[in-house]
Amino acid sequence: MQRTSSEPMESRPRLITPVLVVGCLIVLVGFAIRASFGVFQIPIEEEFSWPRTEFSLAIAIQNLAWGFGAPFFGAFAEKLGDRKAIILGAVLYALGLVLTTGATSPLAIQFYEILVGFGIAGTGFGVILAVVGRASAPEHRAMSLAIATASGSAGQIVGPTVAVFLLQSMAWQSVFMIFAVSILAVLVLLPFMRAPEAAAKEEIEESLGEILRIAFKDPSYMMIFVGFFSCGYQLAFITAHFPALVTEMTFAESIETSGWCGDLGIETTAALGGLAISVIGAANIVGTLMAGWAGKRFGKKWLLSGIYAGRSVAAAWFIMTPITANSVIIFSFAMGFLWLATVPLTSGLVAHIYGLKYMATLYGIVFFSHQLGSFVGVYLGGVLYDMYGSYTTVWWIGIAVGVFSSLIHLPVKEEFRLANPEPSPA
Repeated sequence: MQRTSSEPMESRPRLITPVLVVGCLIVLVGFAIRASFGVFQIPIEEEFSWPRTEFSLAIAIQNLAWGFGAPFFGAFAEKLGDRKAIILGAVLYALGLVLTTGATSPLAIQFYEILVGFGIAGTGFGVILAVVGRASAPEHRAMSLAIATASGSAGQIVGPTVAVFLLQSMAWQSVFMIFAVSILAVLVLLPFMRAPEAAAKEEIEESLGEILRIAFKDPSYMMIFVGFFSCGYQLAFITAHFPALVTEMTFAESIETSGWCGDLGIETTAALGGLAISVIGAANIVGTLMAGWAGKRFGKKWLLSGIYAGRSVAAAWFIMTPITANSVIIFSFAMGFLWLATVPLTSGLVAHIYGLKYMATLYGIVFFSHQLGSFVGVYLGGVLYDMYGSYTTVWWIGIAVGVFSSLIHLPVKEEFRLANPEPSPA
């Protein structure tokens, strides 16, 4: 049937909406700051002469606080509003960064990272993906979640690069102050972030408890919860320790200034470590968008199982082969492609099983497992490095938990659980 002038193209649901754009910008800035923390590992260690375990513990506590905060901010957003949750998160984020600049002891930094972790929870995936999911048309929901997740990948490129650049001309404390201003600046975009309400407050208070009881009795939900642990372990360990691992590698002779390293201005292992994180971020964008495309067409549990298995294979190859500049970049691309691809699939799987109404809370609880893994990966990396002077042991532990997550996703049942079905969200 031919379209008439009374049936404009604009009547069709759009993929790109103001909610999606604003959500992407908030996630980008928040994750740019978070992804840069590994860059500060050595500068802080050199200034205070602390064991690496101390700053590793600070980052680990930050990740754990993020995990504790995710379900809290999810429920807060569902009861009191998304924008209030985001404002609270941004304020806590900035406050934690500012206070960290005045810290002179490991205990102080570790305490202030609790605020940073809660700030990330309020401005991160748990709240933002739920808003984007509700504001997206059903046919675009999977890709919208992927695009919002990919913005975190873009932040991973921007954050370490900006941090390294700023550290060349100022102290790390000044860089933290700039980051604090940046996360507060995104709040001016909130008026453009309008999405349908999750549900009436009274309805939420009456039924949330019942939904949680159903979820915790569901083996599939618990498998997703447990399986997300390895994702946090692997990603947090690499974010916090990979730049230092590459910097301290003894393969400086493999960095040929006449080859591609020289063409890019890469003359030191430190510069190579920074480039590796950026490559992870770039490949991350591609992989996340591919996951969004595939999640609409294939079973999400099969995709998740394959991603975790692929990560373990890539990590095993890297640690078992001679480490060169080329192998660092190849591994970074492979791991980056599989990096945040789990997020739209895991959030989409939770939404597919339980609907959109309580997605923020239910995904927040699952994300807590992710952050438990983050805590273990970051802290154990620092502890074992101080014990053995190497990351090899903790690296192999990460490979093992990745294999476990690949297997535990296979029995998950991808079917709607509630008595009153709603349209499939993803």
